[in-house]
Amino acid sequence: MLAIRLQRNGRKALPLYRIVVQEAQRHPLSGRIVAQVGSYNPHTKETVIDKKAVEKYLSNGAQPSTRVVRILTKEGIKMPKWVKGLPEKHAKAKHADKLRKNQPKESAPAEETSAEEAPAETAEE
Repeated sequence: MLAIRLQRNGRKALPLYRIVVQEAQRHPLSGRIVAQVGSYNPHTKETVIDKKAVEKYLSNGAQPSTRVVRILTKEGIKMPKWVKGLPEKHAKAKHADKLRKNQPKESAPAEETSAEEAPAETAEE
């Protein structure tokens, strides 16, 4: 089975990625690829893709990784129906009860609220 995935290139702290088609069992850095169909630069968001080659491999059953699915849909390449959609991100707070917005509101002393309401009533009359 073939996989479309990113292969890291570049130097330390400055990655560049090739979009490659290779056997799914192989490690991305093994160097044994079937075809290189594009490149991606995460710093400049520059993407170069051979759309015809990608569509050919997708139609033949190559499985794209989730990051590659995101890149290809951004470039306007239509994904087959069998490709799983992108997982939705659901960020949850670890301790939601400790958040300020979830704390009970402190009630102000009754004397201050009645003093604030009195001048407002006289101004309205």
